[in-house]
Amino acid sequence: MVTLRDVSGLPDPDIQPPVVAESGDPFAAVRIVHLLARIPRGEPVRLRDVVDALNARWLGWSFDRGVVADAIVQLQANWMTDYRTVDGIRLELDAYGQTVTIENSSRVDPWMTLQVRALADACHERLRAFARDEGDLP
Repeated sequence: MVTLRDVSGLPDPDIQPPVVAESGDPFAAVRIVHLLARIPRGEPVRLRDVVDALNARWLGWSFDRGVVADAIVQLQANWMTDYRTVDGIRLELDAYGQTVTIENSSRVDPWMTLQVRALADACHERLRAFARDEGDLP
C-alpha cells in the first residue's frame, strides 16, 4: 500500500463532471419519476416546467425534453400494463405545449413509489455490477 503525504493548500479533487441524462438510463429515470411522483394530480403540467424543475434540482445534470418525454412514455406503458387503462398518465399537446397529466386517485402514490423503487433498485444493481466487474466485489 502506498503511504500518502499531506500537502498544504492542495485543492479537493472530488469534482463531479456534468451528467447528460440519456433515455433508458435508470439514473436519469429515477430522478425524473421521483419528480413526477410529486407533481400536482389531475391537472396538466407543462413538460417544459418539469424539465426546468429537474435541471434546477439536479445542478450537475442536464435534462432535455426528449429524455423526460421518453421516461413519461415508459411510465405510461408501465401504467397500462398494470391497470389496463391509458387515463392514468397522459402526455398531450395543448395550447401550452406538451403537458403531462397524472390522474388524481388513491392508487397513484403507492404505484409511483413502486416505480421509483424499481428504478432505484436498477441503479443499485448497475453500481454492484460495475464494482463486481472492477473486482471490488466477489
